Amino acid sequence: MDRPPDLTPSDPNATGPGLGPIGDWLGGDWPATAADRIESVIGSVRRKTTGPAIVASRAVVYGLVTVVLVIVAGILGLIAVLRALDAVLPTWAVHLLVGAILSLAGMFCWARRTKKEIVS
Repeated sequence: MDRPPDLTPSDPNATGPGLGPIGDWLGGDWPATAADRIESVIGSVRRKTTGPAIVASRAVVYGLVTVVLVIVAGILGLIAVLRALDAVLPTWAVHLLVGAILSLAGMFCWARRTKKEIVS
């Protein structure tokens, strides 16, 4: 009767590629190769799953920061224009001009509103 080959090394302290048929088949550095392969697969999965989420979250954050900065710049620009007009024109004329602009904007918005239907 044939016995299966002995796969354990003859020397228990032996390391390296000469560990029998399985050690020779896998190669001498198979633990490091396996660890590198696992790390590359996990890195690939992470890039494919979290990469788009990171890009989207950055776009949202940068977009919100940009919107806030544009609003602040617009308000400060409006204040600067009104102060410059107040230095050139009399105060009542600046108030009249601002009132006229805001009234025109209000009339425009009022004309663009959607009318509700009255249900009887």
